Amino acid sequence: MSKRRASGSPEPSQPPRKRLEVDPEARSSTLVSSHTLSYPSTTSAQPTRPVPFQQPTGLLTFSYTPERVLEFSDAALRYYVHPPPGADLRYGYDRWIKRPEERTRLDGLLQAVQRVMQKADASMGPGSGVKWLRDIAVVTWRGIMTKILTAPYEDRDRSEFNAMYVNGTLYIEEHLSDARLSEKEDLAPKQRLQTYYGYSFESWCTSSRPGVPERTDGHPVGWGGDVDTNVQWCSVVKTKLGDSRLVIGGEVDCVRDRFTPGRTDSLVELKTSMAIRRAEDEARFEKKLLKFYMQSFLLGVPEIVVGFRTPAGRLTTTQTFKTIQIPRLVRGKPGAWDPQVCFSWGQQFLSTVKSLLSAGEPSSQSDTSARVWRIVFEPKQGVKFSLLDEAGVREVEGGEDRVGILPRWYYDEVVPKDEGGSTTPAASERHQATSRPSCVPAPAPVSEPSHHGWNI
Repeated sequence: MSKRRASGSPEPSQPPRKRLEVDPEARSSTLVSSHTLSYPSTTSAQPTRPVPFQQPTGLLTFSYTPERVLEFSDAALRYYVHPPPGADLRYGYDRWIKRPEERTRLDGLLQAVQRVMQKADASMGPGSGVKWLRDIAVVTWRGIMTKILTAPYEDRDRSEFNAMYVNGTLYIEEHLSDARLSEKEDLAPKQRLQTYYGYSFESWCTSSRPGVPERTDGHPVGWGGDVDTNVQWCSVVKTKLGDSRLVIGGEVDCVRDRFTPGRTDSLVELKTSMAIRRAEDEARFEKKLLKFYMQSFLLGVPEIVVGFRTPAGRLTTTQTFKTIQIPRLVRGKPGAWDPQVCFSWGQQFLSTVKSLLSAGEPSSQSDTSARVWRIVFEPKQGVKFSLLDEAGVREVEGGEDRVGILPRWYYDEVVPKDEGGSTTPAASERHQATSRPSCVPAPAPVSEPSHHGWNI
């Protein structure tokens, strides 16, 4: 079951300042050169010019099994049910199967992209899949796009990403050092328990059947099953921010009543938050709403169910929010966030990244020098782009069969072959060509869904 915690440009009111000189601080042995970009103002009284965001269209869904095997099925799909009053979010904590922290690779999403390309080839002729991909500006996970878009308002957490620009498409993965992975794995007991509350809420709110709470021997009525964070149900959508077409993938907690492939109107996001008792609690919750909103908006999830809890993990009440209406709840309040600042910044960021990274992109598989950029988001400061040297690229590849952040099997499919038809040049002996993953089924016909404008 899906268990998870609580993607001519218009210019922002104060355009970010670009400095394209080499940053004198970029002296790490893994960095070749560095560039910076400042965040836009979040306090300007001048309205931000609206940036259109197209309503996301579902491309496909897939599931991860308890063994962490990707399947193109809806086996992990769950249905929303009302949680029992006063549900104990501590329940099942000692049986929690927690997936180990690991590098956040794009591989699962790239398997989905490959499947869409195969379906396009089958229905519209060979080469149609690559042609479709050429029109996509960005491929990344929903969580990464959320961090990028909300960065102007982030005042605490630093984020790092690795990026490549290949055959006209930008690929972005999160960069997690070994130290950061250890930190995420070794949570303090209190923090670990609070993390579990979010997963537990999802279990209380989901069932294997629409509208029918689970009844399992030995467990309270309504308990959806012990938490296993290996299991996920994911949606992959196509959307458009300004003039950039995006393919974004992300986990979806459940659906309401039914699910229709290609549609996102029944998807539901589940979140937890401390019960609101004072004005400062309300202000803190309204700040959290920015990420709640952005995470759901990017995948086209129309509603968010928030479970409010006590410090001891007892559910007090639930409240449903319509995603598209959330910005109105904070508009006009002191320190309020504005989604248009985020979208305008996102468009500016993507334009800058494309201009910076497109220089020197590989033109064929004979060009094996993977150009990987490290993108660092510093709270309240801005973004630094650093080109990694060979040692830095090898660290990113981690000894795996990759070209930079991309698995070799995917790189071989999307980058044009040499004139002689060879796929892997001798200059890259550390890589070995592989076939597509066995979990990617054979292609089936697909029709490309249409988009409808969604202005905010």
